[in-house]
Amino acid sequence: MRIDIISAVPALLESPLNHSIVKRAIDKNLAEIHVHDLRDHTEDKHNKIDDYPYGGEPGMVLTPQPIFSCIEKLQTEREYDEIIFTAPDGDVFVQGDANALSMKQNIIILCGHYKGVDQRVRDELITREFSIGDYVLSGGEIPALAITDAIVRLLPGVLGDVGSALNDSFQDGLLEAPVYTRPSEFKGLKVPDVLLSGDHKKVEEWKHEQSLKKTKERRDDLYKKFKKEH
Repeated sequence: MRIDIISAVPALLESPLNHSIVKRAIDKNLAEIHVHDLRDHTEDKHNKIDDYPYGGEPGMVLTPQPIFSCIEKLQTEREYDEIIFTAPDGDVFVQGDANALSMKQNIIILCGHYKGVDQRVRDELITREFSIGDYVLSGGEIPALAITDAIVRLLPGVLGDVGSALNDSFQDGLLEAPVYTRPSEFKGLKVPDVLLSGDHKKVEEWKHEQSLKKTKERRDDLYKKFKKEH
């Protein structure tokens, strides 16, 4: 898989992409991630990539020319399955989206900045728009990193345990059950007996019950949806 991330502030992406799971995927040649500086594609003599919005609103907007130039250049080199824009008014990014995108070959993620991007970019180039929550960030770099991480960790061979990602919260529509590790007792606090029983059927039943309980308590919307579908 190849992911190209286009940013007005590419330095914000450097450290997260060079550590942990994403770095492991890159080192194993399971993923290619390329970051593109929008300023490298501007034709403005002052190297500007933003301007004031028409209509008198405050703030600045990313101009269309450098974005079109960057994406069109990438498209001459390969076909892209999706061109994603990170925006607070996009669809909320969920696990199902990560699952679907992990099956793609080439993806572009455009990071918003300032007041966003010229609408013509969204109308003509973008195929999917995602938000990571109902709040506004200074730019789309953090959402782009979240989306990238969620996708890359699903690629075969990235995680040490192939079943790990399949047991995460949201994969089956529920929150994950509580997890415990050694020691079995710490400061008088004990691991539930069922997890020490060796009875795999009872363990799975306990985990499912705990997932239902946690989801109902913390995300009643997910719980209701799960019960409706099952």
